[in-house]
Parts: sequence; structure tokens; C-alpha cells
Amino acid sequence: MDFRKYKVPYTVDERYNKRVAYFSMEFAIHQPLKIYSGGLGFLSGSHLRSAYELHQNMIGIGILWKYGYYDQARNQDQTLQVTWMEKQYSFLVDTGIKFSITVHEHPVWVKVMYLPPNVFNSAPLFLMTTDIPENDYVSQTITHRLYDANVATKVAQFILLGVGGARLLDEIGFNPEVYHLNEAHGVSAAFYLYRKYNHNLAEVQKRLVFTTHTPEEAGNEKHDIHLCHKMSYFCGLGIDEVRKVTGMPDDQFNHSLAALRFARIANGVSQLHGQVSREMWSKYDKIAPIVSITNSQNWQYWADKALYRFREDGNDEGFDDRKRWMKKRAFEIVADQTGKVFDPKVFTIVWARRFAGYKRPGLITWDEKRFEALMSNAKYPVQIIWAGKPYPADYPAISEFNNLVHLSKRYKNVSVLIGYELGLSKRLKQAADCWLNNPRVPREASGTSGMTAAMNGAVNFSTNDGWIPEFIHHGNNGFVVPPTKYEQMNQQEQDQYDLDKLYDILLKEMLPLYYEDYPTWRQIVKNGMRDVWLQFDSNRMANEYYEMLYQEYHNVEATY
Repeated sequence: MDFRKYKVPYTVDERYNKRVAYFSMEFAIHQPLKIYSGGLGFLSGSHLRSAYELHQNMIGIGILWKYGYYDQARNQDQTLQVTWMEKQYSFLVDTGIKFSITVHEHPVWVKVMYLPPNVFNSAPLFLMTTDIPENDYVSQTITHRLYDANVATKVAQFILLGVGGARLLDEIGFNPEVYHLNEAHGVSAAFYLYRKYNHNLAEVQKRLVFTTHTPEEAGNEKHDIHLCHKMSYFCGLGIDEVRKVTGMPDDQFNHSLAALRFARIANGVSQLHGQVSREMWSKYDKIAPIVSITNSQNWQYWADKALYRFREDGNDEGFDDRKRWMKKRAFEIVADQTGKVFDPKVFTIVWARRFAGYKRPGLITWDEKRFEALMSNAKYPVQIIWAGKPYPADYPAISEFNNLVHLSKRYKNVSVLIGYELGLSKRLKQAADCWLNNPRVPREASGTSGMTAAMNGAVNFSTNDGWIPEFIHHGNNGFVVPPTKYEQMNQQEQDQYDLDKLYDILLKEMLPLYYEDYPTWRQIVKNGMRDVWLQFDSNRMANEYYEMLYQEYHNVEATY
């Protein structure tokens, strides 16, 4: 196959004929391709799957991580061990393309691999690696670990994704009409384009769109502007010109702010997040309008089709039997990892996603007396499973993971699993009766794990954050902690309020329904399955990106 005049290898739907290059640090397309860490990757993977289903003229631009994010293993006492294993992928195609980019005033060679659409039913994906003999060892390590903790390595990774990705598009002659940055990691592409179009900012803005995921300013990546300059981040521009074109006079280079100033239009990833983002960035001038396109997940990939068929046919016996069988199959993994045999008839709570402080993984355990009573409740028995990957250098999150491991040793009905990737994620959603999600409001930009849980017959129980306000009707298709004036509370008060409400709703509404009025519980499950399919399938999202972000979008004032 000739990659020098590249076109997507399928017939493009004329509604989506605009050429789009989608830049992301991670893509969770299928379990065998381990180049993702969490939600950002799950989103971009679903986006590429939907782009393929809708025959969109889109290609993905990413990085081939030699060791992935990390492999989750256990120490002797069952606590978390971070391990790094080299990955091999026979299904990737060598494009034969190699080119060099400048990193730290030094040429670095980039080799390009390709994931064809027919391997995992996704839009075409080009992946760059520097782990080749032409490079010295330091240059090879740029593509070793996703989100490397070393600051210089991380900046080099950003240069590879942005500058390398933009250069790759020139190499294959795809000539995108839209460069879509999924988060600001690839914003160095803007400097490449700025140089390519003779320092004409308007030409860059015409082509660039940006998706922001971080609902608080402190969480957006910032690096020392002199370090970035020394690393060749700005494609040969002097610091004075960088400051002028980005409007950043100080020494901190804010990647998201640069993206908002280089982009024609941007979006938040839920209605609430769009609103939070507009307020957060309103103190800055010359930023792109920020609309809302709520994240979604690919129904075709995630949903249990048999469960949906039983739902459509009104076959309650088949529906219940299928859900029990899905739980039983997932509990084999629990037994294998922890030596605990869970019962498919027992109400099962699952908390599984990236371990991070604001997501409060162990919130339900923070009141020891109530937790003890919950776990020993003979009338309404409960099983709990935790899983998720902390960032390997996030020691408080690792400590919380390990505390839950130690806690689980005291109970037959509590388990903590490792290996939370696409495969286990799907099994745990099938295992869950209740998918528990309790971030501190409004810290969660979107949070999509509950969408795929609902697609597998789990009921969402969440604080009112991210996508949840657009989805949950309490008691009809899920359960939600009633929103309150969190902005008037300190963190301890907020945690206590959420914890009290969590136990109230669980003990007074959810458990009695499950054990004493199962037909009503089943209806809530079915309502959630229906509503998530209608509103939160990524085909809807991929279509909205074309309509709201990629087309010339003039009615942006309406978003303010």
C-alpha cells in the first residue's frame, strides 16, 4: 500500500467528507493495543470506532508506546506493583515512512506504523515511534512510557505528537482541512502550522479545533517557556515571538491557553463542563468560543447485545438470566485474582476507573461503622469490587489503592482487582448491579465509565457531575446524590454531605428495591440501557463534531 498519497480506504459519506486529523496521546481501541491509560483514551478509541461506522473522512494521529502506560501487577502482600513490559503488535503495518524532527536542537528520527481500519473496525490510525536504531538511547525513550514522569521527556512527547504528527500528515499528503487536538498535548502542531503558513495566525486558526478535558486551571499542563524553547517546542520561533503570538507574557507556557488562542473553536466534554470552561477561561482575551459536545462511548463495541435483545423482546426471564450469567462469568475473574467466590444473586457494587484523589475511590469506606454494617447486612447482602490504575507516580492514589487491598482482606465480599484495561472494564460493567461514581463536584469533566456500565445492565449511582446531569432521572434510570451549594462548603463538609447521601440512598432506596421489588429495579436497569443508547452512543458525538466543530461554525455567540 502506498502511503504517500493517502486516502481513507473506504467510501466516505458525503456528510463527512471534510478531511480531519485527530491528535491524541492515547487511543483505547481494543484490548490488544495497549497504548492508553484511561478516560481520554477510551473516548478517542470510541471516537475512531464511530468515525469508521459513519464512514467519516478522519484519521487518528498518535504514538506507539513501547511499554504502554504500565502493567498492573501485585507485590507479595497483594499491594500494587508497577511493572513495564515491552509490547509486540503483529497487526500493525510498517508504512516505510521515516522522517526526522528537531527535539532539543537535535534531529530525532520518527518511524510510522499504521493500524488498518479492518483490524478492529476503527478509522485509520497512524502511530509514531522513536524507538529505532537510528536514534540514541535518550531519543528512543521518548516513546517508551505514556505520560513519562520526567518533565523533559514529557515535553519531547508533546513535540512528537504535535510537530511530528503535523509533519507526518505532510509526508502522507493527507492535507487535512481540520486539525483536531484532543486535549492540549499536541498543541506544538500549531507552531508547525504557524511556520508553514508564513507566521499567519489566521491560517492556523482556520484549521485548528480543540477539545479541553480539564475543568480546573491548575490541572492544565504548564511548563517553563525557556525549557520548551530549549527543547525546540516552538519550531524555531524566538521566545519574544512566542509570547506575542500566544499572548503569554510570563515564563509559564500554558498548553491549554495556547490551544484556545490558536483554535478557531473549542469544546468542553459535557454541558456542565462547557459552562465551567467558559467561566474558567473568561478572564483571558482572544480565546476561541467554547461549545459543549458531551463525551460518549461506542455502543457497538461496549453494549451486551443479548441483554438488549431480551429487553426489546420483553423477555424478563431471559433478561434476568443473561445478567446473572454475565455476573457469574465476571466473578470467575474475582475468584482467580482474590480467591473469593462471589454470588451472582447478591447486589454487587463496582467502583472502577482511574484512581485519583478527586474521584474518592474509597469514599464509601470512610465511615467505618456504616461500612462494617453494610458489609455484614444479612437482610440486604452486598458485594463490592474495586479496580483501577493510579498514575504510577501518584503516591497518594497508590496508597489509597493499597489501603483498599488491606481492607478487602477482612471481608469475604470485598475485592480489589488489578489489570483495569478495556477487557476487565467490560467484564466489571457486566458484573455490576450498581456502578458507583462519586467524584467531588465539579471536578469531573465528563466521566464516561457509567455510560458503558448502563450498556451492560448496571444502574448508575453518582454524584451530580460531568455527563450525569444530562442523563440521570433519579429513581427512573439511575440514582444521583442531590446537588447542593458545594461552593459554600469546604472539602470536608462536601465529603461528609456526599457520604451521608450515598448511604441514605443505598440503604433506603436501592437495596430495598433490588431485594423486595425486583421488577421495578429491572425497569430502572432497562430505562438506563435505553437512555444511554439514545443519548450517549459515540455515533451521536462523532456526528456533532462534524456539525459543530469541523464545519465552518458561525453561530458561536449562541454558546455564551
